[in-house]
Amino acid sequence: MREQYRTTELSAADLAPEPIGQFARWFKETAANPAIHEPNAMIVSTATPEGRPSSRTVLLKHYDEAGFVFFTNYESRKGKELAANPYVSLLFPWHPLARQVIVTGRAARVGRDETVAYFRTRPHGSQLGAWASPQSTVIPSRADLLARYEELAARYPEPEKVPVPPEWGGIRVVPETVEFWQGHENRLHDRLRYVHETDGTWRVERLAP
Repeated sequence: MREQYRTTELSAADLAPEPIGQFARWFKETAANPAIHEPNAMIVSTATPEGRPSSRTVLLKHYDEAGFVFFTNYESRKGKELAANPYVSLLFPWHPLARQVIVTGRAARVGRDETVAYFRTRPHGSQLGAWASPQSTVIPSRADLLARYEELAARYPEPEKVPVPPEWGGIRVVPETVEFWQGHENRLHDRLRYVHETDGTWRVERLAP
């Protein structure tokens, strides 16, 4: 299976001065494209201190100059791996546009106030699900999971406020590099990468495809 990408050239002169501005441009275009389902879906890759990697798809919930934020159970596999090894990679696979964005950086937990504020915006069922699921652990069966959920639903019926689980919260990925990948014919893709310098500025470099 093979496909020829036919897109316009991406040059350094086309880029925003810093990566979040460029990400905002591409994200706006991506979100407006009906061919892309859940444009905020990203692949989060973590690793143990010994270098054993793992990946999963997570939804981006916020981004700004400080970084990219998602929410998870801190006791999950990714939560434990990030606590032991904060280096992380994010990949946004926007295939219908022949585009990818690849972020590498360090992860840190967001403040509890930020976690609580986001948790309050979640649907009631999702709030209950955060309590019901001991994420990444082995469970006896789906029936056991549903029973836990029903027990919580009875304890916190709508519109009763669901407390925020203590082990649940946000992760902010502070970028060190951000690569913008644009596919082209003959595999001569554009790969422009922002690199964060020690003085706080960003340098742009072109990578061979």
